[in-house]
Amino acid sequence: MSVIKKLAVLTSGGDAPGMNAAIRAVVRAAIFRGIEVVGIRRGYQGMIEHDFLPLQSKDVSNIIQRGGTILCTARSKDFKTVEGRRKAFRNLEKEKIDACVVIGGDGSFNGAAVFSEEHDIPFVGIPGTIDNDLFGTDYTIGYDTALNTIVEAVDRIRDTASSHERLFFIEVMGRGAGFWHSIQVLPQVPKPFCFLK
Repeated sequence: MSVIKKLAVLTSGGDAPGMNAAIRAVVRAAIFRGIEVVGIRRGYQGMIEHDFLPLQSKDVSNIIQRGGTILCTARSKDFKTVEGRRKAFRNLEKEKIDACVVIGGDGSFNGAAVFSEEHDIPFVGIPGTIDNDLFGTDYTIGYDTALNTIVEAVDRIRDTASSHERLFFIEVMGRGAGFWHSIQVLPQVPKPFCFLK
C-alpha cells in the first residue's frame, strides 16, 4: 500500500449519536497529517451514485452536539450486488481515493470487508450503532446515549403512569447487546421491554 493522500469518510446503516463527532475527528486528524478528505453522502448508496463532497476543517465545525449524521446515511441494496460495488469502486478511482473510513454497524462492516477483498482498497471501521453488538469493542458510538435517552423517557412516562394509576408497556428499538450477539454464542434474546406500574 502506498502513502494515503486522499481519504473518504462515510456513515452507513442506522444513525447513532456521536457519528458527527467521529466524522469531525476523522476529518481533522487527516488534515493535520496532510491528507485530503472527501465525505460520501448517504453511505454506500452515495458511493455508487458518486455523491461526494470535499471536507475541510470548517465543514465539521459546530457539529459534535448535533444528532444524526451530517453526511446522511442509507441502506443500499445496490451495494450488495457485484455490479453495484464495481460502480462504487470506479467512482472511488475517479476521485483518486486511497482508503475509506466507514462509521456504522455490522452490516456496514460486512459490506466494507467484501468490497475491500474485491477491490483491494483499505477500510477502517469506527463502530457506530445503538445496538452495541459488534465484537471487539466495549461500547459502540451511540450506545450509551441511547440507553440514557431511554432511561430519561421511561422515568417521565412512569410519572404519568403513576398519576393515572395505569400500567404502560414500553418497547424500545434495538437488538441483543454485547459482543456475544455478533459471534452467536448465545441464542437471540427477545426485544427489550419494560413494565411500568
